[in-house]
Amino acid sequence: MIDKVTAHLSQNERLIFERSSPGKKAYQLPELDVPAVDPAEALGAGNVRTAIEGFPEVSEVEAIRHFTRLSTWNYAIDYGMYPLGSCTMKYNPRINELVARIEGLAWAHPYQPESLAQGAMEVMARVEAALAEITGMDAVTLQPAAGAHGELTGILLIRALLQKRGNPRKKILIPDSAHGTNPATAAIAGYAVENIKSSATGVLDVGALEQLVTEDVAALMVTNPNTLGVFEENIAQAAEILHKKGAMLYMDGANMNALVGIARPGDFGVDVMHLNLHKTFSTPHGGGGPGAGPVAVKKILEPFLPTPRLRRAGKKWAFDYKRKHTIGRVKAFYGNFGVLVRALAYVLAHGGPGLRNATVDAVLNAVYIRKQLEPYFDLPYSQPNMHEVVFSDARQAKLGVRTGDIAKRLIDYGFHPYTVSFPLIVHGALMIEPTETESKQEIDQFIAAMISIAKEVESDPQLVKTAPHGTRTSRVDEVLAARKPVLRWKPA
Repeated sequence: MIDKVTAHLSQNERLIFERSSPGKKAYQLPELDVPAVDPAEALGAGNVRTAIEGFPEVSEVEAIRHFTRLSTWNYAIDYGMYPLGSCTMKYNPRINELVARIEGLAWAHPYQPESLAQGAMEVMARVEAALAEITGMDAVTLQPAAGAHGELTGILLIRALLQKRGNPRKKILIPDSAHGTNPATAAIAGYAVENIKSSATGVLDVGALEQLVTEDVAALMVTNPNTLGVFEENIAQAAEILHKKGAMLYMDGANMNALVGIARPGDFGVDVMHLNLHKTFSTPHGGGGPGAGPVAVKKILEPFLPTPRLRRAGKKWAFDYKRKHTIGRVKAFYGNFGVLVRALAYVLAHGGPGLRNATVDAVLNAVYIRKQLEPYFDLPYSQPNMHEVVFSDARQAKLGVRTGDIAKRLIDYGFHPYTVSFPLIVHGALMIEPTETESKQEIDQFIAAMISIAKEVESDPQLVKTAPHGTRTSRVDEVLAARKPVLRWKPA
């Protein structure tokens, strides 16, 4: 059952500019006990201004209360569950943050001599080794800054190998259940994109694949599990078809939260893949970063990895810049180092059994949600789901309520909305991914909210279509907001 909500007054908050009164200050300093210096004389007149135009003038208590109040309006992982599919917005242990802030790591300068960077290089080497073991691959580069960057790196590696063989080829095949960044990646790497429709069960159609793989095809980019949350059961067969024609298999590893400790992509024929460390291996996600998208490859692609590469020089680590076939740098320095530190802390804290348990819990939570919500929402594909489940709004749409309406009503129940209208393969999609970090109690609350909304659609669809009702800002005109966003406040 949904807990009864206790109504309480939460006053609206004016802009900090609207609170401003001339002459107010948020600080108080003692009188100078040394001779005053003219700033213009000390810094140069061109570097000094008497005031910042329009800058709010408020007291300390006004500044503190304003920003504290605003912080309570934000939904955060510390507050509740993020049921967002494909993004793995999971809670990350605070110990990983603490480790990333160790002074010697947090303040390591990328230009410091290798002799003074041995600890940082050891961290990188251990991350590479751990990810290679987890994925079943032979080598890893840590340079790419995020998932899409890792995709591009992986496809450039494939292009480099095929170019060395004499023909980089022309096309990349991409299933309709793949992540949306895949086609963009292929195009940026100089390839034409050919789409493959999924089978009736929501997985890769190997019959269609076999017909499409020609001498012009460089690779297949497959997301596994795919965006429906379904494991590509024919992946090994697909790899065999591609390899017979000299093509490669690229796997988007954004959904590795469903595979770690259970299945290794390298064992079922994947040649190259990326990992989203900020999704699966512990970095707070969202807000534009930071991210990390390491790329793992089989031995045949190792010579082409970006420089520099870590190598052992006696008892010390060194960077190897002299690699004949490398595609060159893909990022300044050596990757987003703080993310790598968090990932290593996450892996070492869990250990092999712990990583496997996290995967099992993620899948269990998603399957539990599916079973509880199946009587209330349409499930377009009946294949067993992994870490996420995708419903559609087909039942509710008959009464004029769409997935976006349901998501907005969910806000009134205290939950962040699920992923709306994605994947595109499902019309009116509701993608839900609970992750392994959510307790049964929290998930039961979410399920109860979703069931309650489904019943509201039956009894009072207008209530849902006009949601949210309990927020400070009611439903906005999203088209107008997208086309004419208000990005700057102007004083009246």
